[in-house]
Amino acid sequence: MDLGEKIKRMRNQKGLTQEELADRCELTKGYISQLENDLNSPSIATLTDILFALGSNLSEFFREEPEEKVVFTKEEFIEKDSDGVLWHWLIPNAQKNMLEPVLVELVANGSTSGDIPHEGEEFGYVLEGKIAIVLGNKQHICKKGEAFYYTASKPHSILNKGSGKAKFLWISTPPNF
Repeated sequence: MDLGEKIKRMRNQKGLTQEELADRCELTKGYISQLENDLNSPSIATLTDILFALGSNLSEFFREEPEEKVVFTKEEFIEKDSDGVLWHWLIPNAQKNMLEPVLVELVANGSTSGDIPHEGEEFGYVLEGKIAIVLGNKQHICKKGEAFYYTASKPHSILNKGSGKAKFLWISTPPNF
């Protein structure tokens, strides 16, 4: 743990200067600078005073929370080609999350396999082509630049209704792909 950097980050989040923090803790600006640059280490009592001035405490300060991964690159996508359907899982291991985004490419006249009814909702946005969302016995046409949304309580699948490739973002919650 980079103690000095963490103190500096907390001080900046509170909008305090080194001098203002030093005044609140009855320390010098130079001492705060030394701490933030890891040139000095505070005693537990001094660190407790600094954290109190920053609205924190020792247990919060030393709590290590795993850093959440936010951005995923193309190299991390998982691809699977299955009977004219190219699946791109955009978030690795999304099955453990609340929703699962998948980029789907369908060849001309291609379709996803039928999905049985299940709990949850599904959303999509067509990036290229024209598709039909089949819910039960009814088809709903959705073209490039349009979105679809439905509860997954009926058998469902998606068909490519265009003469070229269809490409769409398909998001399911809870994960189902």
